[in-house]
Amino acid sequence: MENLIDIRGVTHAYKTKHGALPVLDNLDIQVPQGEFCAVVGPSGCGKSTLTRLVAGLMKPDQGEVWLHGEKVTSPRKTVGMAFQNPVMLEWRSIIDNVILPLEIVAPSMSKAEKYARAEHLLEMVGLKGFSNKRPSELSGGMRQRASLCRAIVHKPDVLIMDEPFGALDNFTREDLWQTMRDLRAAEPFTAVLITHDLRESVFLGDQVIVLSGRPAHTQYVLDVDLPADRTIDILYEPKAVDMLHLLRDQIRIAQGRDGEVH
Repeated sequence: MENLIDIRGVTHAYKTKHGALPVLDNLDIQVPQGEFCAVVGPSGCGKSTLTRLVAGLMKPDQGEVWLHGEKVTSPRKTVGMAFQNPVMLEWRSIIDNVILPLEIVAPSMSKAEKYARAEHLLEMVGLKGFSNKRPSELSGGMRQRASLCRAIVHKPDVLIMDEPFGALDNFTREDLWQTMRDLRAAEPFTAVLITHDLRESVFLGDQVIVLSGRPAHTQYVLDVDLPADRTIDILYEPKAVDMLHLLRDQIRIAQGRDGEVH
């Protein structure tokens, strides 16, 4: 299977008033086309930096990032992004927020086509009837659903998510995991998810990449051998529980706590 995302030997440091702050060290990551890659690791290890590099929002000091066999040197229209804070424009309705990417990347598309595409996605995520609401009239979970629609409305090759469910309560978060599962089945895309939630990584991921402590390299790659149509209950089955224990041990190693009794 072709690697849609290919990160080769990426090293990066941020300039601070105290000197260089190394964040990534010779990082290698490959994500095959159509796969869902979850990335976990200690706080501050460079996970968000990774998303900016894939999106072309910044360039690495060393190494290369490739998408679809092309070197990434600038922002890409074929990348969709969703963040923990679903920033929506209050002066626009929900549907007008959702079609924003189409206004940028598909100017020749008719307004009716844009609205039809957005309405289809909003219905898929349970927001039918909310198209004309303002963002402030929706709950946090509903705004995040709208944000996911906006991120994929232009049918991106890659969807990058930086802790999109991190600020939500557990019940809403699990409901959105299942929404994401259904979206992916209906609208195939390659995804990179940054998360601190190991259960989330196992439920959504085809592979889970554990980054080491800063400066980060790829410490461990877990292939998630679970059915594509998984339900929340699968997280309580022995195979998933074993994966979660393994990932917790890897995080302890990344934090330098592997000598602790657990």
